[in-house]
Amino acid sequence: MKSQWSDAEAEALVEQYAGRSDVNRDIALRVYTSRLIGRDPSLVLHGGGNTSVKTRLEDDLGETVDVLCVKGSGWDLGDIEPEGLPAVRLASLGALRERESLSDEDMVNAQRTRLLDAGAPNPSVETLLHAFLPHKFIDHSHADAILSVVDQPEAEALCREIFGDRLAIVPYVMPGFELSKLAAEVQEQNAEAEGLLLLQHGLFTYGDTAQESYERHIRAVDDAERFIEARKTSVAVPARDPVDYATLAPVLRGRLGEGERRYILHLRTSQAIREYVDRPELASWSQRGVVTPDHVIRTKALPLLLAGNASRDAIQRALDAYRSRYREYVKRQVDGRGIAVKELDADPRIVLVPGLGIIAAGASPKAARVAADVHEHTVRTITDAEAIGSFQALPDADLFDMEYWSLEQAKLGKAQPKPLAGAVVVVTGAASGIGEATARAFASEGACLYLLDRDADGLEAVAKELGAAFQQVDVTDPAAVEAALDAALETYGGIDGVVSNAGTAPQAEIDTCEEAVLRGSLEINLLAHQWLAQAASARLRAQGTGGFLLFNASKAAFNPGKGFGPYAIAKAALVALTKQYALELGEYGIRANAVNADRIRTRLLDQADVEKRAEARGLSADDYYRSNLLAREVTADDVAKAFVDLALAQSTTGCIVTVDGGNIAASPR
Repeated sequence: MKSQWSDAEAEALVEQYAGRSDVNRDIALRVYTSRLIGRDPSLVLHGGGNTSVKTRLEDDLGETVDVLCVKGSGWDLGDIEPEGLPAVRLASLGALRERESLSDEDMVNAQRTRLLDAGAPNPSVETLLHAFLPHKFIDHSHADAILSVVDQPEAEALCREIFGDRLAIVPYVMPGFELSKLAAEVQEQNAEAEGLLLLQHGLFTYGDTAQESYERHIRAVDDAERFIEARKTSVAVPARDPVDYATLAPVLRGRLGEGERRYILHLRTSQAIREYVDRPELASWSQRGVVTPDHVIRTKALPLLLAGNASRDAIQRALDAYRSRYREYVKRQVDGRGIAVKELDADPRIVLVPGLGIIAAGASPKAARVAADVHEHTVRTITDAEAIGSFQALPDADLFDMEYWSLEQAKLGKAQPKPLAGAVVVVTGAASGIGEATARAFASEGACLYLLDRDADGLEAVAKELGAAFQQVDVTDPAAVEAALDAALETYGGIDGVVSNAGTAPQAEIDTCEEAVLRGSLEINLLAHQWLAQAASARLRAQGTGGFLLFNASKAAFNPGKGFGPYAIAKAALVALTKQYALELGEYGIRANAVNADRIRTRLLDQADVEKRAEARGLSADDYYRSNLLAREVTADDVAKAFVDLALAQSTTGCIVTVDGGNIAASPR
C-alpha cells in the first residue's frame, strides 16, 4: 500500500474551504486525509473507521475554545465534508476520563451536550478514545491486512514481529468508555509509539500533522501486507461444479424471511471468492465468526453454508437449522446474563455456495450490497490470516455484546417499513404516462423496481431518478422478455409481481382493418402481456411466496369505441387473460387483476386525436377528459394508485377495477 498524499490536492482543499469561518486549515486537512482513507475499501467499508483533529474554533459567545472535531454518525470517510466532523468541547470531554464508569447512553449524552452546534450529528462512539489520546490528528481503520494479523491466537507475538515497538497493543474491549480509558493508558505506557493495534478490532495511528498521522497509517498497513505476502503459498483449489444462480436464487429467496419479511439478494463472485467457497476448509474457516465485531450488525456472526444442488426442502431444512442455532445462541447469552432483549430475526445475511460464491441478503438492495462487500473483505482477511497462522474470531459473548448493543436495541421498532419494502416489482412501459406514474407510486411504497420500455432515453431518466434497475426491451419478443426477467432475478434474487402496462392504441374500422394493424395490436396489447405473465409466473412459482400479476386493460374491453376495434378486441382478450391467470394460479397464491382506465393524458393518443374525439362530442379537449359521472379528470397517478392497491390486496384476484371517473357503459358486469 502506498501513500496517496498530494501537496497540491491538500492545498486545493484548504483553498476550497478558505471562505468559511467554521472551517480552518486543520479541519480542511482532516477532511482531505479522511477521504484518502475512506476511498480505499481495504481500509474501511460503509461508514467504518473514524478520524479526528484537535483544534480551536469560535463558540456562540465569540470565544475561541479547544475542540475535538471527530467523525459523526451517518457520514462515510470517503466523501466526508466538514459538517461530518462535529466539534465537541475538548476540555470537559477529556475530564470524563476521571470517571470510574459511564454507560453507553450516558456517554452519547455527554458527547452531545458538549457539541458546539446542537444540530450536528452524533459524534462517533469512539469519540472519547480520540479525546483521551493527546495527539492532534488521529486515524482509525479496520484495514484487512491489520485484521489478518490481530485476529490470531498469537496476535501479540505477530504484532511484535512485524511492527516492533512502533505500535502499542491494546487487548480487545468493546468500543465505549472502558476501551477509551484502556487505550489512553496503553498509549501513556508507550509514549514513543506511532499508534495502537487494537486486537480483534483495528488500527489507530496519530501525529502532529494530518500527513504524518495518515502516512503512519499507510506504512503500518503496508508492513502487514508485505509480511502476509511473503508467507503466502500457492494452493490449487479444485473447482466445484458451477451452480446456476437463476435456479437457486428464487428458491432461496422464497425460503428466507419469516412472516412478512422480504429480502433482496445480491450475488458476489470472483476468482478469489470461488477459491474460498470451493476449498475443503470452508466449513471450518467460515464458521469461526466475523473479522471485526461491528461486522456482526451487517452480516450476523456466521454465514449459512448451502450446497448448490440443494432442493427446496433441503434449503428449508438448512435455514431451519440455522435459525434454531441462532436462537439457541441468543438464549444462552440472555439466560447467562439474566437480561431481556428484543430478539433480532434469525435469518442469515450471508449464504456461501460452493461452485457459485457469496449470496448476501438484505432488507434493501443497498443493505445486500453492503453485506456482500463486508463478506468479500472477510474472505480476504481470513485467507490471509490462515497464510500467517490461524484465523480466530471473538467468543460468542463479545459478538453478542455488539449485536445486541443497547444503542442498537434502542433503534428497533422506531422506523416502520413501507408496505412494499423489499418487494421486487417489474413494470413495463415505464418511460412515460401510466407506466412512469406506476413506477413512482410503487417506489414511494418501498418497492424495488425493474423497469422495462422500448424508449431507452426516457426509461433511463425515470430509472435514475427512482434509483431503479432498468432495461430497454421490446415486450412483444418472448425471448427478450425471458431475458429481462432473468436479469431482474439476477439483480434482486427474485420477483414479487409485475405491472404489465405497455401498449398502443391503433385505430381502424374493423371491417376494413389491415392485417398488420390487427396483428400489431394483438402483439402489444395481448400477447406481450402473456409473454410477461408467463415468464413471471414461472419465477413466482419457483419462489413459492405468491405474488401478483397486474394488467393495464381498458374501458374499451367492455365499452368499445367506433374505429377502435383493433385496440378493443385485444383489451377484451386481455381481461379474459387476467381471469385465466387468476383461475390457474390461485393455488400458488399468485393473484391476477386488471385496471380499466379511460381518458388519461398520455402519449397513447396524440393531441390531434384527442381534439377530434372531443369535437365529435361537442366538447373541448379539457372537457373531454372530464366527461364522466364524477366530472373530474382522471390522471395517471389515479391509475397508478389502483395498481398499488391491487398489489397490496392479499385476498383479491380475478378483479377488474375501473378508474375512469364513472362510465356505466364500461362497468364490468
